[in-house]
Amino acid sequence: MKSIIASLLTASLAYAQTATESEPSLSDIQGAAATTKPYSPVSSVTGLAFDKFYQVWLENIDYEDAAADANMKWLATQGITLTNFFALTHPSEPNYCASAGGDTFGMDNDNFNQIPANVSTIADLFDTKQISWGEYQEDLPYPGFQGYNYSNQKTQANDYVRKHNPLVLFDSVAKNSTRLRQIKAFTDFEDDLAHKKLPQYAFITPNMTNDAHDTNITFGAKWERSWVSPLLNNSYFMENTLLLLTFDEDKTYSKTNRIFSILLGGAIPDHLKGTTDNTFYTHYSIIASLSANWGLPSLGRWDCGANILEIVANKTGYVNYDVDTTNLRLNETYPGPMSAGEYSKFSPVWPNALTSGNCSAGHGILNIVKETYKGTVPTYNYTSPFPYDTKSGYNVKVTATKKGNNSTGPSSLVAKPNAAISLVSPTTGSVFGLLMALWLSLF
Repeated sequence: MKSIIASLLTASLAYAQTATESEPSLSDIQGAAATTKPYSPVSSVTGLAFDKFYQVWLENIDYEDAAADANMKWLATQGITLTNFFALTHPSEPNYCASAGGDTFGMDNDNFNQIPANVSTIADLFDTKQISWGEYQEDLPYPGFQGYNYSNQKTQANDYVRKHNPLVLFDSVAKNSTRLRQIKAFTDFEDDLAHKKLPQYAFITPNMTNDAHDTNITFGAKWERSWVSPLLNNSYFMENTLLLLTFDEDKTYSKTNRIFSILLGGAIPDHLKGTTDNTFYTHYSIIASLSANWGLPSLGRWDCGANILEIVANKTGYVNYDVDTTNLRLNETYPGPMSAGEYSKFSPVWPNALTSGNCSAGHGILNIVKETYKGTVPTYNYTSPFPYDTKSGYNVKVTATKKGNNSTGPSSLVAKPNAAISLVSPTTGSVFGLLMALWLSLF
């Protein structure tokens, strides 16, 4: 009986786990740096609105402070300012996690977290069409380094930190040696740029000084402008590229977590440079926009119902929701297995993903997600453009409306009860359901 239960759990569900990676010694790091080679796959899959997408995140700055900075103002003249873009929670790491996995999983901390291998990420979406992807992490000591941090060896100042590295949090990447080597350093970015080997998607993280975490917006924005400006004049980099400059979260936790964000690149038409877009977006909107642009499926989590960047939505005909943010609170998250009890409550139950529906991108759910969560009911209403949880009272007073595609009247969305809190559909009545209940009774 125990072996049957174990095999069923492995096949269908994911559970939180503690860190199994040990911190390497300096000699181990130096040895690995001498032998580990980066992997730089390339591809040329045409998108509807852009062919390449890169995003750069700075740290912990309130919207008003970023908007007032002179260098940020200059960068805004080169593209589209997103005036209604929100981070998802606090502190940093769950926002980075959400950008790759479409969910926070209740994470409310910056710990050494590992997310089980049967939880899918954007890497799985890209691989459905062989779209090249990568990460560039400033001061990463070697490709795929999994340590908690790597300090400046001369000053001991914070440089690279694992909590700002989205994909390394997921074992589906970290336990795959090929995927792991696609997480590289800024020196590799320069090499890939020079040799025209940049991937079609990349997440780019400056070190703790340049990203404003250990400094301020003046320093961070000055660095960002100096780093971005040469790229704006590089024809290879700019060719049908969309570059997002944003932040992980705001600084003042009592505020709304709105973050200053700018879209730049060759995919931006000249007539839109220096303009603003007031559509409601979150970090989940980026996953949805990537799926819509390249015809990729959804992860079946909060990316499913997320609004799509207008530059992409205009190509697909999708109508975004207008979200009333009066009662929106994105300073904490809902219960989950990655919670440490800081800004959410711990729950041992891993949320079930959605397994059916077209989602805002219009291309359904990733096949492995459908297989993994077959026979279960989604834990949340992942078709919503904003995250909420009726069980814990999280964002239940938020409403959204949009004009229907085939009518002049608006359609409304209000918080509906959670789709389920059980791990399997109560209508299944299967042996599987009985086994699951038996297993849960042991905890």
